[in-house]
Amino acid sequence: MLTRQTLSKTVGGPKAPKDPTKKRPFFFIMQGKEIFGAPQPDGRGVQFLYMDCGRLIDAARLSGNIEDDYMLELLKSAQGFKTVVHSIGVSVSGRDAKEPVKFVLEMYPEHPGEKATQIKKELYMDGMETVINLEDIEWEASDKEVGQIRFEFGTSGIQAAADVRFYLNQGFIAPVQPMEQLVDFKSSRYKKMISRSLLHAGNTARLEKVLSKAGSGENVTLSFIGGSITQGAGAIPINEKCYAKVFADEFQKRYIKGGKVNFIKAGVGGTPSELGMIRFERDVLRDYAEKPDLIVIEFAVNDEGDETKGVCYESLVRKALALPWKPAVVLLFAVFSFDWNLQDRLGPVGIRYDLPMVSVLDAVTEQFKLLPEDGRVISKNQFFYDVYHPSNLGHQIMSDCLINLIDNVNESRDTSYEEDEKLPHPVIGGDFEKVELLDKKELEALKKKYKITKLASGSFDDVDKDVQLVEMDEDIIPRPEFPNNWAYNGKSSDPEPFVMNINCSKLLLVFKDSGSASFGTAQVFVDEKKIKDVNPLEVGWTHCNAVILFNEEKNRQHKVEIKMADGMNDKKFTILGFGVVR
Repeated sequence: MLTRQTLSKTVGGPKAPKDPTKKRPFFFIMQGKEIFGAPQPDGRGVQFLYMDCGRLIDAARLSGNIEDDYMLELLKSAQGFKTVVHSIGVSVSGRDAKEPVKFVLEMYPEHPGEKATQIKKELYMDGMETVINLEDIEWEASDKEVGQIRFEFGTSGIQAAADVRFYLNQGFIAPVQPMEQLVDFKSSRYKKMISRSLLHAGNTARLEKVLSKAGSGENVTLSFIGGSITQGAGAIPINEKCYAKVFADEFQKRYIKGGKVNFIKAGVGGTPSELGMIRFERDVLRDYAEKPDLIVIEFAVNDEGDETKGVCYESLVRKALALPWKPAVVLLFAVFSFDWNLQDRLGPVGIRYDLPMVSVLDAVTEQFKLLPEDGRVISKNQFFYDVYHPSNLGHQIMSDCLINLIDNVNESRDTSYEEDEKLPHPVIGGDFEKVELLDKKELEALKKKYKITKLASGSFDDVDKDVQLVEMDEDIIPRPEFPNNWAYNGKSSDPEPFVMNINCSKLLLVFKDSGSASFGTAQVFVDEKKIKDVNPLEVGWTHCNAVILFNEEKNRQHKVEIKMADGMNDKKFTILGFGVVR
């Protein structure tokens, strides 16, 4: 007869396991975060998640409900991070549980070029947690802060979900971590939330024209211009789950009868309408090869730094409204996780032109404060991918807010609306309504119009190929923004300035921001007078930046000179282009 003891000896049955070690308190910095292996030149796929510049603190607040100011302050530095965090728990779930993925947490150094710590761990996408003990890490003395987290896949296109927990050292506590409930998209609460997004219905004549065209068997072109949210930041994958594509697909399903949707997405991360108005013809109209029927403008969370406080935004709106085929224009106001946008500043523009306006802030922020049993539809952690960008759920909600507008127009068409023949006077300003992009590509075509009697690139005669990359339209492979540039490569002991003689009333400089210490400050002179020092390191990452050089009432001839500042001859600087008004 087999006893329990002989059975164990015979078949190698397991011994009683030890009691599980009591887990340390922890908080999430990611919970169920969707990740995607974006294609890299070497064939791998990588999801980059930046944690510098306060983003780690935002993640601790948003995903981990951390409100302890002392703990949050410690997380700002490398030393403080090691004081708080004992170990890191990482789990990844994907379609193929046997597929490996490498988790990397990279510190950023005190000074560019110095060596910094990289914590690496390979695991499988089986949902099992792997714990990395920080006591086992050899730290670099130059570590300044947690810089980024990466998930590296062997091939591109892999989609998964990740949890990252920070287990705490003794003496630190964390609040109970919330486990999210599913969002019921068919509930009356959800529909009521979406209905709150209709900030202003406006004159719907142009939208009704779009719906009539869609229902008559014709193709309809839907276009979107904005910042990183319109680019698709937070959506996984960015080209399929961004609000613009989700909306276009839903519009195709509901309203297109026989034709198809032509989709134009022109969002550029980190940029305001000050840049959007300059690139409008190139990125939205595709140099007038396209005639969008609908133009959605989304800059309500990007325009805080607009030096005109709304003039550039209204100039862009007027530029779109003035197109001869009279497209429908919709103003979309996104929201940040701290319940903020600029709709109070920019909303009067929509009122002045009686435009449809959709507010995501109005839809979701009030219900964020509720418990599920009190009427909350979606939590803030579910809606946001990070402190600035929506998750897939957030992008879906943004799309539904736009569809709600279209549904309302479709259900209550009002043929009494008439299209305005003439635009009213601006409410903030329309100084740059006729702004045009001037770069190397457009130079020959615009020379005569702007009486450019001289353009000498001097030592700015190189081309910078390391410019901001953007996923446009349905593409997953990003394309370069402003590739036709003038670049100084830092290789001259006595660099010659860039000089342009031009006849215009208003001029903006578009230059490249960078996070590389190889870039340095340039000085801008207009008519021999220095008007600006331009430092490409202020923002700290590679993207496009536009600044006003002058804004005058009348056209006149100007000499514009750009040269490297004293002591900067060995540094680089890239002129991406200009915005010109005559």
